[in-house]
Amino acid sequence: MQEKSFGLSNNSLKIIAMLSMLIDHTGLMIFPQYKFLRIIGRLAFPIFAYMIAEGCFHTRNRKRYFLLVAGLGIGCQAVYAFAAHHLYLNILLTFTLSIAVIFSVDSFLKQKTRSSLAIAVITVSAVIFLTIIAPAVFEEQGFRVDYGFLGVFFPVAVYYARTKNLKILSATAVLSAMAFLNEIQIYSLLAIPLLYLYNGKRGKLNLKYVFYIFYPAHLAAIYLIDKMI
Repeated sequence: MQEKSFGLSNNSLKIIAMLSMLIDHTGLMIFPQYKFLRIIGRLAFPIFAYMIAEGCFHTRNRKRYFLLVAGLGIGCQAVYAFAAHHLYLNILLTFTLSIAVIFSVDSFLKQKTRSSLAIAVITVSAVIFLTIIAPAVFEEQGFRVDYGFLGVFFPVAVYYARTKNLKILSATAVLSAMAFLNEIQIYSLLAIPLLYLYNGKRGKLNLKYVFYIFYPAHLAAIYLIDKMI
């Protein structure tokens, strides 16, 4: 008999995060008067960001993983720019920057060459520009990366914390910093107990691409419902 793993699998956590994200965006776009919907929605980012770090660690094809997240992020952004006429970069692009930092820094740590160092420095500098400098320079145009610098840094911090306790500590520290800058983010700390229950298993079903399909699909559905209402 196969031994059952105690705790929450990758699939279970992503399902919780998807439901949380659906509730959050429904509250944002359709029922902004109900703050509790946005509070429930604070579970989504920490879980997805933690799983991005796990994905970077476990992926067998780093190039494909990066291009998948980046490609979908760019595709969603093109739709946003057309429909909403804003420069607010979506969460998939935030995670794309996280992945780029992790892979470029990893490459330097392994190769220790000038070229790998240059790529890592350029990548980190680009993140700083896009998340800190550009939002200030292009404030009138509404330019912003979703969750900002700390949002990009979250998966990086979790990735380089090699033990579970250090990962949880890193996640807690970054979320606390977010809460200091935006008080509603204090509720994102409610995700920490769920992350602590993560058992490191994928789960029985292969839901690898479900989130990538769900993300644009649920936004499109909410947008259409909002327009009909």
